Amino acid sequence: MDRKEVKKLESIFRKISSKELVGAEFRDSPLIYSVIGFLPACEGTDQAMLIGNLGYLLAQQGFNTCIVDFKVFNPNLYYLFGVDPPARGKGLIRVLKSDKADMREDIASTSEENLYLLSPSPYDLLEEYFEFGFAHIEQVLATLKGMFDIILLDIPYNPPLEFCTGAMKHCHIGYFTAAERIEAPGNMTKLLDFAASIGISTAKFTSVIMMNLHEIGLDYKVFKQMGFQIAAALPFVKAAAAYTQDGKLYVKDHPLQNKAFMKEMNRLRDSIINQ
Repeated sequence: MDRKEVKKLESIFRKISSKELVGAEFRDSPLIYSVIGFLPACEGTDQAMLIGNLGYLLAQQGFNTCIVDFKVFNPNLYYLFGVDPPARGKGLIRVLKSDKADMREDIASTSEENLYLLSPSPYDLLEEYFEFGFAHIEQVLATLKGMFDIILLDIPYNPPLEFCTGAMKHCHIGYFTAAERIEAPGNMTKLLDFAASIGISTAKFTSVIMMNLHEIGLDYKVFKQMGFQIAAALPFVKAAAAYTQDGKLYVKDHPLQNKAFMKEMNRLRDSIINQ
């Protein structure tokens, strides 16, 4: 991390000094609903690509944005941003174990201005994550809300795991991501029924982002019949998938961007900003 990156990160952490902590999120952020969750309803959604590129577009608008990778068993967002993964016991797991607000050693600065990443280490033991509950997740998100304008959560589809249902509970706005798979509406309904059974409000998860569309004739009416609305429909773009594999951001790095893809990405960005 060079001196410029250190300076940027220090400016974020000054927002949580003891003097400024009280009410900081209300004074500094124009957004009321700042924690946005994304949850895959089926295979083939490329959710990391969506969140990474959307985070970049939000950061470009001047919002200090932090992406949190809650896929504790298979984190991959660090690769998209070309940053080194945390060492074992560092990153998200150390933040979860600590009740201190200082996260500066665990939040990674990306190469993009205003864009940061909190990731688990891929070297952590899986069993270490079973000791965490809703209170740990709430504490981490509450601290981040005082520091950043927008927090984007990459949530795993794993209903028994607290990192799935806990993140659902504490985010302000939730999106399912779905590909053209017949099981997607059913998976969404089953997860929401389970969340409701343990006391989690499901009203925030009524929007769906369709990903990697090939126009293969999926019956979209079923989403509406089951109470969901389509917030965006992103076509499959080979270059976007390839850029993700190479650790690049399509919306930033590709010289000839797909117009339909960019239109839907900008639509999502604006819906979050103009909430």
